[in-house]
Amino acid sequence: MNTKTPQATASPSPIIDAAASLLDALRAKPIRVHAITNAAAQVFTANLLLAAGAIPSLTHASDEVEAFTARADALLVNLGTLDTERRAGIVAAIETAHANHKPFILDPVFVDRSPPRLAWAKTLLTERPAILRCNGAEFEALCGARADEDALNASAREWRCVIAQTGETDIVTDGARVARIANGHPLMTRITAMGCAGTALAAAFAALEADAFTAAAAALLCLGVAGEVAATQASGPGSFQPAILDALYSLDADTLRAKARLS
Repeated sequence: MNTKTPQATASPSPIIDAAASLLDALRAKPIRVHAITNAAAQVFTANLLLAAGAIPSLTHASDEVEAFTARADALLVNLGTLDTERRAGIVAAIETAHANHKPFILDPVFVDRSPPRLAWAKTLLTERPAILRCNGAEFEALCGARADEDALNASAREWRCVIAQTGETDIVTDGARVARIANGHPLMTRITAMGCAGTALAAAFAALEADAFTAAAAALLCLGVAGEVAATQASGPGSFQPAILDALYSLDADTLRAKARLS
């Protein structure tokens, strides 16, 4: 007997339309994302949010993080630099986000490398993140299973959150719907904090879109298409970083529809 829950592949058109609409909405009404992120990612994350039309804030100090999170529209928690002060700030920020009914997005950076970090990330999963953005190795560490669609779908249902797993093809699932996004460029892997900044864009979209599945898929689509556009202008990683900011800044519905590779 087949006990697997049937999965519905999301229709590409609504996600493409949502991505274009969310970019327009972000530019018309800037959303503030409070990003507790790692030291290597802070500047690029802030610049990518600004390029998309959002407003970043970055403090993790425990004596002010509650005030910043309360004023934000979404919270990003990135575990890339997990020092004592950030741990305390993360706990306070998540509590504040929940108290103010703001979505919180979790990026479990390098949980596959550190058992203490992995244990804490599993605890944070019980705090109901709207979106978990991870790569395959991070997902396998959290789940204890191979990072295939069946495991992603089952984990999304178990953890009651949207999982956005990035890789050569990004996979987004809420346990019932699946979107596969094949956009992107190899130069994106040569820039530090690209995934971290993409998670921040998902947080901005989640502040505007109540359906976290749509928000996550739209964000990864925008980032992937912007990466492809940027690669046509760049000669290597050094010129690619500003080029992707420019590409995201000018990204429009026509470009998304022309370049989107969704299934």
